[in-house]
Amino acid sequence: MALATANFLKKDTMLLRKSPHFAHCLLYALKALAPVLLLGSFAACATQEAAAPAPADTAAPAKAVAAEAAPVVSADSSAATVAPLPQPDFATCIPQLQQRARDAGVSAATVENVLAQVQYVPRVIELDRKQPEFSETFRNYLTLRVTDQRIDQGRKLLAQHRALLQQLERDYGVPPHYLLAFWGLETNYGSFLGKMPVLDSLATLACDPRRSEYFTLELLEALKLVDSGTVTPEKFIGSWAGAVGNMQFMPTNYRRYAVDADSSGKPDLWRSVPDALTSAANYLNQIGWQKNRRWGREVRLPKNFDYAQASLQQRKSLQEWRALGVMLADGGALPAQDLQGAILVPSGHTGPAFIVYDNFDVIMKWNRSEFYAISVGHLADRIKGEGPLQRTPPDMPRLTLEQVKALQTALNAAGYAAGAEDGVLGSGTKKSLRAYQRANGMIADGYPAPEVFKALGVVYP
Repeated sequence: MALATANFLKKDTMLLRKSPHFAHCLLYALKALAPVLLLGSFAACATQEAAAPAPADTAAPAKAVAAEAAPVVSADSSAATVAPLPQPDFATCIPQLQQRARDAGVSAATVENVLAQVQYVPRVIELDRKQPEFSETFRNYLTLRVTDQRIDQGRKLLAQHRALLQQLERDYGVPPHYLLAFWGLETNYGSFLGKMPVLDSLATLACDPRRSEYFTLELLEALKLVDSGTVTPEKFIGSWAGAVGNMQFMPTNYRRYAVDADSSGKPDLWRSVPDALTSAANYLNQIGWQKNRRWGREVRLPKNFDYAQASLQQRKSLQEWRALGVMLADGGALPAQDLQGAILVPSGHTGPAFIVYDNFDVIMKWNRSEFYAISVGHLADRIKGEGPLQRTPPDMPRLTLEQVKALQTALNAAGYAAGAEDGVLGSGTKKSLRAYQRANGMIADGYPAPEVFKALGVVYP
């Protein structure tokens, strides 16, 4: 999910410690029957590439899976350990929220007539605690999001809104195909905007110990949107985590970046396409979008490539990558430009490789998933008219959380410091995988391939 995810995935234990609900959370923890729950509850409180004349480098303006309308499940193991707030305690939390709202300048009318009426939504807590059964593969993620239908619809909308999109590129520097790609991934071009009452959802999450302070601040911003007349409570509908509209803005970003492009008197991110697209362009511009730059592109790596260098943290100039044998996917030379890029191999050495630039980092400020950022970039390219990937991602089985945990346990036991055995294939686990692969004569791409499982004595799916 867009802006929601960028904030939602941040670790916020220290913020929770500053929350006025900390004492409440601690009290709940002390009531817990199991020591694990006690500890869990207490812990919760506590790219760039310039446009070039050659077609492969052109970044000039362009003349069926459910969308990302709800947050991607967090790779935060605390979701499984923090107990939800009992509903009776929700009633005691609301007066605290009302005082926070008053202190934040929310009107008495909104505090008494709107905030006082919010309802506890158990389903929101259920979704917040839900953990994925499987670790998603890049092939599944990409093919379910960059579909022929989504590409075709994006091209139709490009033609339909061409004048608006070209004006936005002049004003904000963001090309039309990128705005359409975000729109497509977030809500399938507005076909799914969410169905949850946002104020109820945010109040439920604000009174829950796991991310109380973050959602309290979002709730306060939502109440200010009501106060200003931007949206009425009954029309404040969105995802279970509080993201709203065509581009799935959280309330904080709605207030900060939303634009009344159609001069209706207020920005409407649900029903006004001009407002939604302009607000997205404004947001991307404000967080550092580089004008006339690509997000990245598919590349071809040499057979002797050192995959330890395939990481967002390993940046090199295009000249340096050329010297190492990196080429465009069609075999052409990388452009001779003084630019920095990183190599990514999201499905290991047997799948496609990408070089990514500063605008890739900007996309990841919208959503911190590398899969998401590559999907936005690739969908944008396809809408603009570019072809499919030269190298198809391999069809690998999805790993269960238990299988990943077993892999992490084996790596730790072998002395390769995979970190917490939480079932999440994060950067720490991938780093330890690379070290193990290198030490055992394997291609060190950090990908959990069958030979790694076999060598470690772990059952592969």
